[in-house]
Amino acid sequence: MSVVGSDTVAALCRYPVKSMLGESLTHVAVDEGGLEGDRRWAVLDAGTGRIASAKQPRLWRELLTCQASTADGATVHVRLPDRARLPAGDPTLDALLSAALGRTVSLADTAPPGATLERSRPEQVLRDGVTADVEADMVAFGSAAPPGSFFDFAPVHLVTTATLERIAALSPRGSAEIARYRPNIVLDTSAAAFAEHDWAGQDLRIGPDLVLRVIASTPRCAVPTLAHGPLPPDPDALRVPATHNRVPALPGRPPEPCVGVYAQVVQPGGIRIGDRAERHPSIT
Repeated sequence: MSVVGSDTVAALCRYPVKSMLGESLTHVAVDEGGLEGDRRWAVLDAGTGRIASAKQPRLWRELLTCQASTADGATVHVRLPDRARLPAGDPTLDALLSAALGRTVSLADTAPPGATLERSRPEQVLRDGVTADVEADMVAFGSAAPPGSFFDFAPVHLVTTATLERIAALSPRGSAEIARYRPNIVLDTSAAAFAEHDWAGQDLRIGPDLVLRVIASTPRCAVPTLAHGPLPPDPDALRVPATHNRVPALPGRPPEPCVGVYAQVVQPGGIRIGDRAERHPSIT
């Protein structure tokens, strides 16, 4: 099989609870459902029955003050802004989260039937601010992912160092932190910035076994602009791609700001930092 390009795994990240801060990894198993333990829990809003997401920052930006971690891909703990650390499923955690978020919520490991979230229109958030009541679109979960998790679209998200470095160079702050774009995999590549957009339809063979198929560019919401734990708000984290990489995420869609790409898992396997990632034309 011909090799289109070769990259190296530079960073691995997992987000056990949707819209909370995640954790860095050195290695992890990957199957059809994505990285082991990734997006297996979410915050459920009792008032609306919807999944809470920082994509609607007016209500849920405080989720990014909480950090979720899991030692074994199964047992999840949440560290709250006051530094309390409790396991998912603990009623005390639900009560503390409700107090921190100002709404009655609970952690769920199963999405309710027909679960949705609200995605505030990102350019209106840029214009009016994170506290503004802007228009929002209803988003269904995981149309390109297996059931049982809380992915917006597909189970793996990746971005390249070239893209992050280009955003940083174009940003007044001179930085583009990995955490803002919430990828699972960061690839160190010699390809040009934003080249991931052209990888749709290619397969990535990573390490001895894992094969991913790139299926679409990742349209960006307001989340990169928000404070992430100690990281300050940064509207340019969205303004830069809105100016320099406005492309259709999928054929037939209007151009929108994109950073990184979504992928599905063709062949499960392990992945670790330093693994080589070869890009090939898709064989199917």
